[in-house]
Amino acid sequence: MTLHLPQKAAAGDRALPPEELADLRARVGALNARYRHHGAVSVMEGALRDPEAGNIAMVSSFGAESVVLLHLVALIDRKTPVLFIDTRLLFAETLAYQQEVAERLHLTDVRVIRTDEELLARQDPYGALRLTDKDACCGLRKTLPLEQALSGFDGWITGRKRFQSSSRSTLEFFELEEDTGRIKVNPLAHWAPDDVRAYMDENRLPRHPLVARGYPSIGCKPCTSPVKPGEDPRAGRWRGEDKTECGIHFGNGTALRQGPTT
Repeated sequence: MTLHLPQKAAAGDRALPPEELADLRARVGALNARYRHHGAVSVMEGALRDPEAGNIAMVSSFGAESVVLLHLVALIDRKTPVLFIDTRLLFAETLAYQQEVAERLHLTDVRVIRTDEELLARQDPYGALRLTDKDACCGLRKTLPLEQALSGFDGWITGRKRFQSSSRSTLEFFELEEDTGRIKVNPLAHWAPDDVRAYMDENRLPRHPLVARGYPSIGCKPCTSPVKPGEDPRAGRWRGEDKTECGIHFGNGTALRQGPTT
């Protein structure tokens, strides 16, 4: 399924009532307490089956490590909605890998999300917005369509992990997006790189073809470069820029932006 989404107001444009916000904070706190000592499978089951988590979708980039989380979803419920944002600037290898993995795991509700073509033509007619304002480019091609695609869901599952960057070093299994009121679930938050590799090996999962070419973190082609040995796994994302997140991950309603890590 491919969705071309028009521009409309985002949920984050309105503030949540204090009572609703307090209730959501309590729910997230209870979920973290309930699953604090559990593993990724239990957290995933909780996200998809615990009434406190609500109606959950999975958001996947079909990147370097995405297949692990997708495999866990397939084991629990292949009908889980999986949202894949096609920015129209992705590597051809990523698009091919997305189809391969979805077919291999028999995922039945993969939704390819794209910003409406007319909106792109108005705001980025030459595809050069990334050269002058990378945040605006990410907002137009990623944040806006994802926000619209998540409308109607109570939360979403991500593949973020603590080891990936300093901005993710304190991730909990469950987080609250206070500007949207949605719960964000990070089942692999505590996994180390060796855990990811071992899971892929044990389950014979296909690798993204760019990983072998030095891309441990894969985004849009113009803004992703190979990573040298010893560098932060996300050092190749927006290399040389004061930017480490695309904007779809927020902390207290503010895009997480930090300087490059070493």
